[in-house]
Amino acid sequence: MQLFQCIPNVSEGRNLTVVEAFAESIRSVPGVRLLDYSADKDHNRSVFTFIGSSTSITEAVLAMFAQAEKHIDLRCHQGAHPRIGAVDVVPFVPLEGTLMTDAVTLSKITATTVAQRYGLPIYFYEESASCEKNRSLAYLRRGGFEALSQLDDLTSRPADAGPCKLHPRLGAACFGARHPLLAFNVLLDTPDVEIAKKIAQKIRYRDGGLRYVRALGIYLQEAGLAQVSINLLDTEKTALYTVLEMVKSEAARYGVRVRTSELIGEITLEALAGAAAYYLQLPQLDVSRVLERGILDYLCSHEMN
Repeated sequence: MQLFQCIPNVSEGRNLTVVEAFAESIRSVPGVRLLDYSADKDHNRSVFTFIGSSTSITEAVLAMFAQAEKHIDLRCHQGAHPRIGAVDVVPFVPLEGTLMTDAVTLSKITATTVAQRYGLPIYFYEESASCEKNRSLAYLRRGGFEALSQLDDLTSRPADAGPCKLHPRLGAACFGARHPLLAFNVLLDTPDVEIAKKIAQKIRYRDGGLRYVRALGIYLQEAGLAQVSINLLDTEKTALYTVLEMVKSEAARYGVRVRTSELIGEITLEALAGAAAYYLQLPQLDVSRVLERGILDYLCSHEMN
């Protein structure tokens, strides 16, 4: 059976009753398992992580858009995180031998169904992108919902599926297939967001920093502190600990320390073992030394037999 992970980002992180309604809509779909979800008031955004087969994943995404239609109006939405849609980003990740081409196909089939049912434009990004510039979420979301809503139509920024006009409440959405991504936020012990922005600029790849790193500096009203919000696109080629150590080093230049870090969604066992090996100074540690991994491999091999 083909297995996929889906990680929709929803533009609601303050009304926890609504966030829970989204979670319940996912749980209600047979064949889907909701692994994790979290809400952030300052970002005004929630992230849901679930796995399932192609059919069940599509049904879960449709159920989430049904909740968005009930509860979200982007004309009234404010938050620190860039967004163009109520269900802003819907990434599909192939798991356990499933091919990336299968994830691309699923992303486009699901996007087309959503566009037809709910009447909103959808852009394809990352591996599903129709052209190279559309691979980047930053490019597709430039100016946010507000910039798109000022256009009479989307002929200057044509969507890949759906109408050529922004949905008045749901906006647009970005669908795409990608490799596993690690969303990792670092909270600084300063309210100075300019320091967070300078650190983000230093570590992100597009400004000459670490490969596979995207980063923003954000002020968190709730905490009264600045945050470096990071997406790490490939933890095998740029390790998590490398990113954190560079944030610490850059922060120290401004007399600032890291207070805490935050993981959004799931982390791979390989990335976790790599960080443990670095900080415990155990260079020979890898996932094969993790007891639970050995138990899982044992159970899977006996089920196959």
